[in-house]
Amino acid sequence: MLDKSLRPLPLSNIDFVLSINLRGTLDLTRQLLPHLAQSPAYGPDNEHGVVVMVASAAAFEGQMGQVSYAASKGAVAAMTLPMARDLARFGVRVVTVAPSMFESGMTAMLGEKVRTGLKKAMEFPARPGRPEEFASLVRQAVENVMLNGTVIRLDGATRMPSKL
Repeated sequence: MLDKSLRPLPLSNIDFVLSINLRGTLDLTRQLLPHLAQSPAYGPDNEHGVVVMVASAAAFEGQMGQVSYAASKGAVAAMTLPMARDLARFGVRVVTVAPSMFESGMTAMLGEKVRTGLKKAMEFPARPGRPEEFASLVRQAVENVMLNGTVIRLDGATRMPSKL
């Protein structure tokens, strides 16, 4: 929240992160919803689809320097249940996945010191998640009609320390 000179971070820095993670999620979802609501119903419950959003473990235990990121991902987690309630009448479900560290292009750029620090916070398995594990959970969210209005942590019991 403060730079090294003890000045407040520019609001534009905060807005940048909120725009990507929160506004981007809201905008994509609001543009998708008319298509889902008007799509042909399927299954015994007359479902019209599911919105799967992505939060982060940082929504629950963000680290030092992650205020904007944690706030943006926390907002995505917080809107899951109200959105599911709003969309229930249209037969549309909402599920949010909150992963911890996963193998990705972004995490591939992390330095070895940071990776080692993150691995110390991992319980079991003591490794980053794999893309296919994330995809498996998303598939389950799509296929299992009872998953609705919930945030699912995908973190192998990892709880992040305040700093590495």
